[in-house]
Amino acid sequence: MNMITMTGITVIAAAFSILLKKKHPEYAMVLSLAAGIWMMAVLIGEAVPLFQWIGELVDSTGMGTDYTKILFKALGICFITQIACDSCKDLGETAIAAKLETAGKIAVLLISLPLFQRVLDIVKELMA
Repeated sequence: MNMITMTGITVIAAAFSILLKKKHPEYAMVLSLAAGIWMMAVLIGEAVPLFQWIGELVDSTGMGTDYTKILFKALGICFITQIACDSCKDLGETAIAAKLETAGKIAVLLISLPLFQRVLDIVKELMA
């Protein structure tokens, strides 16, 4: 799906959401969430060739797939956290959104621990 089509559909969804917000705010919220989920599903489907290309590029360097897995997991956590935080903010729950952002950051740090360990091992080797 091209960007013009996607933009058109999201603008229409946003317009309907604004119209619904006056009389049926609960339906407006559902429409907004559905539009956001739809957009992410389309984007992920469109990004599959990009992920394959990055995987092939990493394989050609001989670096191993462990680091690539960590990168993609961290990227996924960032996307999911951002979508959830934006949804919470749209619903007026900024305190929950802030705590969710913190949880997302901690999750990325936890996933990245093997990378930090590897960097420290390299520094130890260089210092010895």
